Amino acid sequence: MTRSRKPLGLLAVIILTAIPASAQVCPLSDEDSVQRIVSCKPGVALADCRTLAQSAGCAVVRELESINAIVIIVPKSRAGLQEGRLKSLKEVDRVDPDERINWLKAVEPALNDFRLPAPAAIVRFQKAAAPEPAADDPEQPWGIKRVKAAAAWSRTQGQGIKVAIIDTGVDATHPDLSAAVAGGFNAVDPANPGDFADDQGHGTHVAGTIAAARDGQGVVGVAPKTRLYAVKVLDRFGNGSFSEIIAGIEWAVKNKMQIANMSLGADEGSEPLLRAVKAAYGAGLVIVAAAGNASGGPVSFPGAYPETIAVSASDKADALAPYSSVGDAVGFIAPGSSVLSCAPGGKFVEHSGTSMAAPHVSGLAALAISLGARGPEGVRAALARAASPLPGLSPPQQGAGMIDAGRLNR
Repeated sequence: MTRSRKPLGLLAVIILTAIPASAQVCPLSDEDSVQRIVSCKPGVALADCRTLAQSAGCAVVRELESINAIVIIVPKSRAGLQEGRLKSLKEVDRVDPDERINWLKAVEPALNDFRLPAPAAIVRFQKAAAPEPAADDPEQPWGIKRVKAAAAWSRTQGQGIKVAIIDTGVDATHPDLSAAVAGGFNAVDPANPGDFADDQGHGTHVAGTIAAARDGQGVVGVAPKTRLYAVKVLDRFGNGSFSEIIAGIEWAVKNKMQIANMSLGADEGSEPLLRAVKAAYGAGLVIVAAAGNASGGPVSFPGAYPETIAVSASDKADALAPYSSVGDAVGFIAPGSSVLSCAPGGKFVEHSGTSMAAPHVSGLAALAISLGARGPEGVRAALARAASPLPGLSPPQQGAGMIDAGRLNR
């Protein structure tokens, strides 16, 4: 049978393997297909789960080992029928949509403002003599000073701690980040898993707040000697599927990351994402997540899950940033407004959002681990002991409060 070809820009890469003759005709365009996450019950081998899922789909996209699930492509016109057939199988636990959404809208006040900076907005890389940590240290952005990161640097700068930045990638050539970035993974483009370059800018900004070099130039991060791993789960528009986010979490666990910063969020969660977060928590991964920018609305996901540490945002006056989400899930508050950090191309730019607040806490978590805190609950407890509530803010707005690095492990 001859099939007419669609324009190459619309083609999805589909590998037909072991699909019975009775299976549906597979679409070639993204518009005609959807993805589903097929989760099998405990005790069902992942290989067997793959065979069952594949029989109902056009192709297997990826395996999600931590949740015993397979991601498949299904024709949109037959998705409901195939879901019903899969759910009827005793080996299958559930079938969930693998939606592709924008994960930065919920954590940025204005996503359209978060692009690679225009020249007028850039603070360019400048050489300067390396100063001693002090209140007037020009290398320290205001947020780094506010959490008193330098107060811990005589004891630790996060040496040897491994932090995954689950985001848009990181510019590993940036002068303030080149020494810190030790590797990474691309979940968005399976054909190029080692290409974690940042084509959006968000992940590079997050990386700078965590671990920009303390070298007397540019900016410095909270824990400047941590090892960063760029886990690219979002494309240049901030879009990603649930399965790509889960794949990023799985990579962090398999590669023995100690902390994962997730400055991203969705208005709604999903059972597969929750299961992945629970599995990572059980494996000892500390997940720090942006609370979201719902302007007083609820915390976004995965920050809303109790296994994560959700971070709300403050401004320079120690007030709750007006865009910040709030709720009982908030663990801490951190600087989030007008935060200066790295941008691709060796540049620096200010951005605001709970995305900017979360990496302050990830850096503090790295300091806490290097000072002896162990496991997600041990790290949360160490951070809570070092935190103080901000006057005038309620627990749903700030959790345990603002963390003081000088009080870690005391």
